[in-house]
Amino acid sequence: MKIVRVCYTTTAAFATVNQKNINGIVNELKELNHPGIKYGAWLLADGKTFMHFDQLDNEEAHEVLTSLESFKKFDAELLASGLEAEPQLELLLLVASTEVFF
Repeated sequence: MKIVRVCYTTTAAFATVNQKNINGIVNELKELNHPGIKYGAWLLADGKTFMHFDQLDNEEAHEVLTSLESFKKFDAELLASGLEAEPQLELLLLVASTEVFF
């Protein structure tokens, strides 16, 4: 299993566009219904800092996520938006959970 947490801060002006792009990813993932991908994104209280939390069964599932057209659009627009804080990626190891992931 691969667990990835990514945090970054957009400009206030771009935050709404970023939310729409994230919803595009979620909608495409729902249509795809890939059993090895769990994806979520949160907006922090400042209204412009985002946290993504991806739980992936394996590297192939990660490649499926990043190859989605909606993900490519999200990524390109995010990087061109003039971020206030660059993405910080962390790989996590599951210690314990009440939820079964894969």
